[in-house]
Formats: sequence, C-alpha cells, structure tokens
Amino acid sequence: MTGAEVLIRLLTGYHASMKPPFDPQRVLDRGRAVLHTEAEAVTALVTRLGNPFTDACRLILECKGRLVVSGMGKSGHVGNKIAATFASTGTPAFFVHPAEASHGDIGMITRQDVVLAISNSGETDELVTILPVIKRLGIPMIALTGRVESTLGRDAAVTLDVSVASEACPLNLAPTASTTATLALGDALAVAVLEARGFTEEDFARSHPGGALGRRLLMYVEDVMHSGTQLPLVSPSTLLREGLFEMSRKGLGMTTVVDEQQKLLGVFTDGDLRRALDKQIDLHRTTISEVMTKNPKHATPRMLAAEAVNLMDTHKITALPVVDEQGKVVGALNVHDLLRAGVM
Repeated sequence: MTGAEVLIRLLTGYHASMKPPFDPQRVLDRGRAVLHTEAEAVTALVTRLGNPFTDACRLILECKGRLVVSGMGKSGHVGNKIAATFASTGTPAFFVHPAEASHGDIGMITRQDVVLAISNSGETDELVTILPVIKRLGIPMIALTGRVESTLGRDAAVTLDVSVASEACPLNLAPTASTTATLALGDALAVAVLEARGFTEEDFARSHPGGALGRRLLMYVEDVMHSGTQLPLVSPSTLLREGLFEMSRKGLGMTTVVDEQQKLLGVFTDGDLRRALDKQIDLHRTTISEVMTKNPKHATPRMLAAEAVNLMDTHKITALPVVDEQGKVVGALNVHDLLRAGVM
C-alpha cells in the first residue's frame, strides 16, 4: 500500500472503521446513567438551599424594575428559559446576551433592576466584562455559578452554588448535569417568588391568554352557561311527565327545580330518571319533588369554567345549575358546553 493510499484511507475510512457497532444495551445503559447523574445533581441542591436562596428571593421581590437574566452559551439558553418562567409568573423579566451587552445592550438595564448572572465557571469573559458597569449602576446581582469563589461569585450580592460532582457526558465536558441543576434552581427561585408574591391562577391566566391554557383559565361559567329561555326550570309540584318534557326541550340532560322566587330546591337528571324507573314510579302521578336530588352541587356565574370541570369530575356529574348570591337559578351547563368551549 502506497503512502498516498494510506493517507486516503486515513482521511476517508479510518474514523468510520474505528466506530463501534451499535449496541442497544449500551445505549440504554448510557441513557439511564445520564438521568441518574442529572437527578443526583438536582437532589444535591436541596441541602444547599439556605440564607442565600432566601436573600435572592427577597431581592427579586423587592425589585422595582425588572429581573435581567444573562448568560453565555448553554448558560444563556438556560437563562432564556428562566427569564421566561419569571415573566409568566408575575415577575417582569427578560434576557440580555452578555456579548451584546458590551456593544450597547447594557443600556437596557436600569438602576431599578436586579441582574441574575449565570456561569458555571464564574469566569465567563463576556459576563466579567460587564461587571464594572453593573457595579457603577449600583444594581444588585445574583450569581448562579458552579464556583462560588470565582470572579462572578465574589462580585455578586448573592451567590447560589449550582456546582455538580460531574457532568453526565462520559467525557465530563459537555454541559449537561450543570445546566440541569441551574435550570432547576432557576425554577425553584421563580416558584418560591411566585408564592411569596401571592400570584394566583387568574394572574397566571392573564399572562397566558392564548390557546387552550388561556381558555381554561380565563373563561367563566357565565360565558358558557345556558340562561333565559334556554334554562330548564320547573316547580316542585310539576308532574314528572312534564318535567321530562322540559328536560327534552332544553337538551341539557337535567332540569332545575325552583320555588316561586326561582331559588334552587333541587335538580332532576337522567340519573334520577333511571333510579325512578327502577322503582316503577308512575310518570303521570308522581311530582318531580318526590324524585329530585335535593341540595345539589352548583356553580356560580363568576366561577372559573375550569373549577366547574373539577366539580363535575370530583362528584361524577355531567351537569350543573348556576345560582347567584341569593340562591336564585340564573343558568345551567353540562359537560358538552365545556367541551365545545375548549375548557376540557
């Protein structure tokens, strides 16, 4: 074999020939090892949480501006997600790329802000470069770093240790366990601040108005209920036969039973009808008050539709009367209304 042939082989075939054959078991073992390593990295954070964590939460809660998150490379990708999580849970936040910051984007940061800087080494050049500017502005900085004694760790007002024993990469090079740990700690900060802020489900809905999530969280019972002439209503003295006609006309699989002031006394449903037929009740002689369900579960007009879904699911029912503060029936809805509205 000539020298040229050896060179060609080295250039075109050597690496391929050295590639090990695909081993399904080895691949599976590596996948499990990665998950185990990353789970251990996250679990190790639990015992580290202490005063620095509460100090970081306090800084974010007391911030009169915005939380400015910054990081380079994989830390930047994690930082983008952390900023998005804070922004959607009640804390105004955005991501600033540290390389762009030193070329003008530092002007996006104001004296009212708090900076959350992410670097596993704590020595990332692009972050270290903008530290003097952050100091001159007097902006408090929270550092998420794997080396608390690094430049970033020393300069921060609060330093959170996200160090890991090893990366999940078999070469111990690719950021894997370290980025997972950082992301988890970012979530811990966001959720702890969310709770301390008193952030509610409705607040969350206002940050997520689009799609199924927005519909589920923003829609109220009054938006989907039947009312007026569509509302099934009978008096307690109504014969069961007539009550069935009312159920059929309104098509909700139920009718409400009300007094003269239209206050709820009970409901009669398809389930009540089956139980009545099992007892061989005379449809032409029995009044609906004799077979109705008394003190039924009910919704209110300003109840979130998602709460109505939960109520139905918990009590294994498919329809609900809707009553106002005085106990007066103002509407009714069933599971099909909620399905059509995209709440379920």
